[in-house]
Amino acid sequence: MNLDETARLRARLAERPAGMFHFPDLYGPGWDDLWIGDKVKTGRRFLEAVRAGKFPGVEDTGVKKGGGRLYRWRGQD
Repeated sequence: MNLDETARLRARLAERPAGMFHFPDLYGPGWDDLWIGDKVKTGRRFLEAVRAGKFPGVEDTGVKKGGGRLYRWRGQD
């Protein structure tokens, strides 16, 4: 995940209330325009970035439900 994409996603996170979310909801406009392979790659890069601590306040719940992996946003610290 490049720096521009990371910054864009962090800005979108800052606008979200705390709680559970699916990555496509965070990604926002343009998600449905991506090819399936690009969706898989992008989602995987986000998961790896979350696990590496690059998105403070976001945790991988380890649960897949209702269309994909659930993440928890604790809100801004």
